[in-house]
Amino acid sequence: MTIVRYGTGGIGAGGQALPFARAVEADGWLHVSGQVAMQQGEIISGGIIPESRKAIENLIAILTEAGYCVEDVVRVGVWLDDPRDFGTFNKIYSDYFGKNPPARACVQARMMVDCKVEIDCIAFKPKVDRTAD
Repeated sequence: MTIVRYGTGGIGAGGQALPFARAVEADGWLHVSGQVAMQQGEIISGGIIPESRKAIENLIAILTEAGYCVEDVVRVGVWLDDPRDFGTFNKIYSDYFGKNPPARACVQARMMVDCKVEIDCIAFKPKVDRTAD
């Protein structure tokens, strides 16, 4: 089994080096690390709506880089700073995952950086066996 790591050595808020991969792929499974509304090393401002969109778009960018799409996502984990943002987040989330909703857990949590939402996922895409060609 081959393991592929995407985006190691990234830079987070405050210019701090991130000690993890943005995603790891193994045997058709892609585990995407938690994404926040980060742009150029800083959390964007504006509240739950723009932060939710940016965090999901960051997640989708990593899926795309690895050759996966939203339809390949089988599970999503969501952490919200404020449980009152749950309804608003769900509306935004359904814009991206509404047609093929994956399994999901959503909890309230104190964030490690000054953000309102963090989202991760697991995707699966069967690997094509090229040895038979």
